[in-house]
Amino acid sequence: MIRFERVSVRYEGTERPTLSGVDLTVPEGELVLLVGPSGVGKSTLLGTVSGLVPHFTGGLLSGRVTVDGRDTRTHKPRELADLVGTVGQDPLAHFVTDTVEDELAYGMESLGLAPDVMRRRVEETLDLLGLAELRDRPIATLSGGQQQRVAIGSVLTPHPKVLVLDEPTSALDPAAAEEVLAVLQRLVHDLGTTVLMAEHRLERVVQYADQVVLLPAPGAPPVMGPPDGIMKVSPVRPPVAELGLLAGWDPLPLSVRDARRAAGGLRERLAGAAVPVRAGVAPASGPAPVPVPVVAAERSRPGRLARLLGRGSAEPVAPAAADPVTRVDGLGVRRGRVEALRRVTLTVAPGETVALMGRNGAGKSTLLGALVGMIEPTAGSVRVGGLAPARTDPRAMVRRVGLVPQEPRDLLYADTVAAECAAADRDAGATEGTCRALVSELLPGVGDDTHPRDLSEGQRLALALALVLTGRPPLLLLDEPTRGLDYAAKARLVGVLRGLAAEGHAIVLATHDVELAAELAHRVVILADGEVVADGPTGQVVVSSPAFAPQTAKILAPQEWLTVSQVRGALEAGA
Repeated sequence: MIRFERVSVRYEGTERPTLSGVDLTVPEGELVLLVGPSGVGKSTLLGTVSGLVPHFTGGLLSGRVTVDGRDTRTHKPRELADLVGTVGQDPLAHFVTDTVEDELAYGMESLGLAPDVMRRRVEETLDLLGLAELRDRPIATLSGGQQQRVAIGSVLTPHPKVLVLDEPTSALDPAAAEEVLAVLQRLVHDLGTTVLMAEHRLERVVQYADQVVLLPAPGAPPVMGPPDGIMKVSPVRPPVAELGLLAGWDPLPLSVRDARRAAGGLRERLAGAAVPVRAGVAPASGPAPVPVPVVAAERSRPGRLARLLGRGSAEPVAPAAADPVTRVDGLGVRRGRVEALRRVTLTVAPGETVALMGRNGAGKSTLLGALVGMIEPTAGSVRVGGLAPARTDPRAMVRRVGLVPQEPRDLLYADTVAAECAAADRDAGATEGTCRALVSELLPGVGDDTHPRDLSEGQRLALALALVLTGRPPLLLLDEPTRGLDYAAKARLVGVLRGLAAEGHAIVLATHDVELAAELAHRVVILADGEVVADGPTGQVVVSSPAFAPQTAKILAPQEWLTVSQVRGALEAGA
């Protein structure tokens, strides 16, 4: 279905080609996963299939890419629209209409399909992706994950033979990601659709892949093979494969089910070992709250939920060692007819890292917006460093709280990385070179003259994080900080955030990345329909949740191991 013949791509002003010597054949009716570190050219390779490279992005394409016999050098993207459906990393750049239903129909209108066919396909796609309740909603009012599902749906309705997806689950909560992947499996198995997908969250998708293409380094030729074989040599691999290599399991498991079948001996070895307690935060003065089971809580309506909890929201853990950096009491936020937050109570202590989790649209980003002062509460109060953020001059708040948003381009306006760093040093009153040192730690190998637009989505996110960290605010807020990051970049991010927490910075991150929460968070707060439904130590909350448990916890349950690094430490200690 897709053939790459000695394909190379070089962009103007670059020292080396982004892609070089790509020779691949993607068979019809298979799901092929593209993996590799950030910046190795995965998005460029996907762009050559849809014709966006070089017709839209520029650059010099040598070699030949054919899709069902059509040469992408001579066919522009609009001439491939009936054959190839593409969803990029940024769904906002994909939309051309205002409402969900109109967006699903737009592609079919452009192809001139009959109205009755269009109506039937819109209804099928609404059901497939769980969008029926959102059909009349303005796209601008949707959460990031909901927008991602609409973007995927808009390319499904024309029934293309090939789907090209760049980070399709990056903004989705675990349940929504499973729904989307189930749809993709159905398209591959039942309709023979060919899916070429790049994804950093391999723990979600690798078990569904028929084949994996590894791009090991920029400009290096790709390696294609079965998923278990590629995972053994890949520099990026999911926790289930990492645990399998650590334990010496053969064949290497790619799913939690297969790993649990092989884990009996490992569980016995770990039975007598103590799971390490995450240090850095003083224990609460009172008993820790019992987390409400997530599935049951999310199905409950507000009145019933309050009765289940015996109060408006779960009581937060309040560290006794120091005054909290931020305090939220009975917070309510209403946006038109939508009550985005209700009766939210939360405190975060110095040195504490709190992960906000929950379904798309649960209110995580709204809560961060209230903490930084972008959103005015309609009920209750928010205090950061004793100030009400929404009623305080932003120039006074910037030294107290920093936010890294979902869309990093909102913070990037200069023409080079060096100019961004120089501006960040000036704004924060930091020593010259402070920001550049952070960029070097998070993004090794990125030059001063690089334009932020030339960075990948994950690299731009890391640059935005470095800009905010330059001011070293006592409270750091991050909205989906690992979106677009590979495992190595995520590990570097975890190291930086742990260092900040050790120095006393409070960190609140809204994330769907359960592996990040397991690795980094002292506490997990789960939101559903704008309310706190669980608040407690990470191990207690996520292990009891089928939706938010990390892979290691699922494999080794009922033992409360959260990460491969914990297991490795126990084995090295003689467990």
